[in-house]
Amino acid sequence: LNLPQFVQLMETFVGEDISLPTVKSLIAFIKEEYKQTEEEKMEQLEKVHRISRLAQRKLLLEALFEKWDNNASGFLDLEEVDAVLSTFKEGVEKEALRKAKKQLCSRYPQLGRVGKLSPKAFQTFLELVASELTGDEDEAIDNLVEFLTRSVERSHTECLQSLARRKWLHSIQQAAETSGTNMEPVYKAVFKALSQDAEAHGDNKKISAYIALLEENQLSPERGQILLHYVACTTDDAPYVLNQRLYKDMKGVSFAVVEEGKPIHVPRVQLHGNIHFWNYDRPVEERKGSLLVLPLHDARWRVFGILGLDTLWDQCEKTIFLTHEISFYQGVSHAFSKAYHHICTLENVLQMTVTALDWLYPRAPSIHTVITYLVEPGKDKTWDYALRKMITTDNTGQKEIHSSPVLLFRRENLLRDYLFKCIDSSEVICTSVCGEHHIAVPLCDLSGQALGIFDISIRHRQKLPPHEHKDLQKMLKVAQAACSEILKMSSEEAEPTFVLEAEHVGNLRHPGILFHRFMLQDLRECV
Repeated sequence: LNLPQFVQLMETFVGEDISLPTVKSLIAFIKEEYKQTEEEKMEQLEKVHRISRLAQRKLLLEALFEKWDNNASGFLDLEEVDAVLSTFKEGVEKEALRKAKKQLCSRYPQLGRVGKLSPKAFQTFLELVASELTGDEDEAIDNLVEFLTRSVERSHTECLQSLARRKWLHSIQQAAETSGTNMEPVYKAVFKALSQDAEAHGDNKKISAYIALLEENQLSPERGQILLHYVACTTDDAPYVLNQRLYKDMKGVSFAVVEEGKPIHVPRVQLHGNIHFWNYDRPVEERKGSLLVLPLHDARWRVFGILGLDTLWDQCEKTIFLTHEISFYQGVSHAFSKAYHHICTLENVLQMTVTALDWLYPRAPSIHTVITYLVEPGKDKTWDYALRKMITTDNTGQKEIHSSPVLLFRRENLLRDYLFKCIDSSEVICTSVCGEHHIAVPLCDLSGQALGIFDISIRHRQKLPPHEHKDLQKMLKVAQAACSEILKMSSEEAEPTFVLEAEHVGNLRHPGILFHRFMLQDLRECV
């Protein structure tokens, strides 16, 4: 038990109407009677030490990754890292390196195809190498980190540039984590990061930027099975670019980027001959500048869209994108991909919860309302996190999707403190507020931390009838299993598994089908 879980256990044990002297006597009893053997003490100390050591290692390897990834591209080249590691201890550990690389590629199958190491894959690689070396693993990690740190030298200017770029990239992820399921703040953060970098590190270029996502071409399939839908762009380009659709039979290099999965840089668009210009108002003689189109990859390196930049608004002659700029723009595309899929994952979780509640209400009519919240990190340091109200449903079948932000903070919502206790402990909380009974149930991520919460109101009932309570428990169990599956699907290490025939239809699996799939599997296990 961690501290919030222990406190919650004690509060549940003593109940709500307990007197202070009774609480004090219980505390005195526990202090007197609770005994811990030397063996238990040592186990606990070792566990704390191990957790601390792993946290320090994570920070150490993240700092090393950032030093190597100077332009904040978000990835390192596997062969480059491998080449440097092959000189470790004058090359005597090449066999250990070969074994570690083989294990890494089996864990991340896409590495053999793309050869790019994410921060997580980089950490895994070094840990695998250390495990293959003789001697203490922690010491081996320290030696590897020291060796790789000496292998790269960065000037003070490069370090400052890298620091600024990482700050801008962080703002993209922060926008995703604090906007519910709204993509607009993410788009704004992406274009702000690009313009800030162009101003600070790109000779003050005036750039246009746009994001297009792949969609199935259902209206005109004769023009190609897929199209690129331009969902966001910089303000000046909105009249020409926003909501446009690029088909395969049109001019452009974007589909080549999609198919090859690699960026294409056109230094001078006027000399290329295969560029599609959305702004028809611009005279032909003024269609000058550079174009850069980057693929957007998901966690398993499948392309799902493009990020494009050009300098056609810039009147200067020297507007070619330099190597360090292209590397950073790759980092932006990676940061956008993470943010985009974070929001898609939350949307899928919410769709699954709606399906789960639709299943529950006919079976448990005593439940009056259920409010679903998502956990968000606090923007202000004085708040550790907030709860965003997302969906309210009731037993009449009414559903309210809260499009305008409704955020709950702990200090401002003392009567809803049970929700925050539920999040802190990741445990179910049953309580009464102003005579109305509530059951707060966490929806947890893969690490066991609450990412959302069901606030279930049963009004003035003390508890649900036994059969309704049983169906509620079943729904919560299946919803958690479906939530975990949704989170695994967005992981770079996991490949999706299909059970029902309906899950094979289309590229995306409907979250509601997942709920019914796990319900069916639970039924099979019972039979």
